[in-house]
Amino acid sequence: MKLVVIGGVAAGMSAASKFRRLNPDAKIVVYEKGSYLSYGACGLPYYVSGENDDYTKMIARTKEQFEAMGMEIHLQHEVVKVVPEKKQVMIKDRYSNKLFIDTYDKLMVSTGTIPLIPPFPGRDLANIHVLKTLEDGIVLKKIADQPSIKDVVIVGGGYIGIEVVEAMLRLGKRVRVVELADRILRTFDSELTEMAEQELVEHGVELNLGEKVEGFIGTDTVQAVQTDKGQYRADLVLLSIGVKPATKFLDGSGISLAENGAVIIDREMRTNVKDVYSAGDCAQVYHKVMEENAFIPLGTNANKCGRLAGANMAGQHQKYVGTLGSAAIKVCNLEMGRTGLSEFEAQNLAIDYSTVFVKSADHPGYYPDQTPIWIKLICEKRTRRILGAQAIGQKGAVLRIDIFAVAIHNGMSADELGMTDLVYAPPFAGVWDAVHIACNAVK
Repeated sequence: MKLVVIGGVAAGMSAASKFRRLNPDAKIVVYEKGSYLSYGACGLPYYVSGENDDYTKMIARTKEQFEAMGMEIHLQHEVVKVVPEKKQVMIKDRYSNKLFIDTYDKLMVSTGTIPLIPPFPGRDLANIHVLKTLEDGIVLKKIADQPSIKDVVIVGGGYIGIEVVEAMLRLGKRVRVVELADRILRTFDSELTEMAEQELVEHGVELNLGEKVEGFIGTDTVQAVQTDKGQYRADLVLLSIGVKPATKFLDGSGISLAENGAVIIDREMRTNVKDVYSAGDCAQVYHKVMEENAFIPLGTNANKCGRLAGANMAGQHQKYVGTLGSAAIKVCNLEMGRTGLSEFEAQNLAIDYSTVFVKSADHPGYYPDQTPIWIKLICEKRTRRILGAQAIGQKGAVLRIDIFAVAIHNGMSADELGMTDLVYAPPFAGVWDAVHIACNAVK
């Protein structure tokens, strides 16, 4: 049995590791386009900021460690074509630019995503960067650490963009965010993003919302960003507009792709082609509440689904229970978390829902350093089943979202969670926790 893995970061190496445990004698070959394996890309903004001073801490396992497990690892090798009818892949050695063919019994596609980079005029000027790979992070940190870099413009107000805002503030830069939409962090509802925007403004960030980038100005190095509303000085630009699945090499393979290029898989990570599996940011994922596939590129999904793919390629039939899209972000002194459906998603699914938005606190006022927590719940109107939850506060907000994630996963109603026996002690929570208070406000 020979397994070929295309892409060696999260899902790919989770699959390879699980497959190895179940098949000690199988041959496993990994082709990774980049220079590093199995790293936590979500840690990149904190490496750029200097909060993590060693990028190797983000690497879960090295090439040598995987080789010690009996895997054949090829870095800087890009798969450029898949031919399922012959069970072949064509690979380009990026060191020599030479092409060669390999064969497989089972194939794992885990190539992740690539950043969206529109053809802006001036895009090729120096100091315009993206932050997707470990290599990107190493380069960005080196540039951002230079004293000559004073004005930073971040194009895009999603997770990575806003995390890099804080990194640049920590490095003492003047920071501007240019976002085409009317608000940042649009996987959250507006009640929470308004607070996040205010927090950024209070920390000196210039927010240019509803503004379209038209190009970049400079000679060799970027000097300014041109939008449809103005021109802004920039010594460094981060493009964080979004991502798309890195699946162009699958064209003509017969493997079914969604409209955005994501690999279509079932709950066992199988594609429509026999012996070809996929998981991670390049693939769709089953959403437990929506009860259908969605494109949710998160490391949590990648690692879980990669593990299942490894087990199923080894002959098992484990189904993914489904994602909730649970995610969190730190915005200066605030933390934000969300799980399940947003109100916008509930509207799109034509669900008859109700919402509450409640201000509570992380613990009782008679214990020092009480801070507020705001919680929004989206519930099915008839049954009051919890469909989604979001929270924001200085502390204690994100981990409370984990409580809601468990509740949503198990189909609990607000009534049930509102009476669940959660811990109470003044340093941590009130006798009625913020979770209880939000649930008991549902009508």
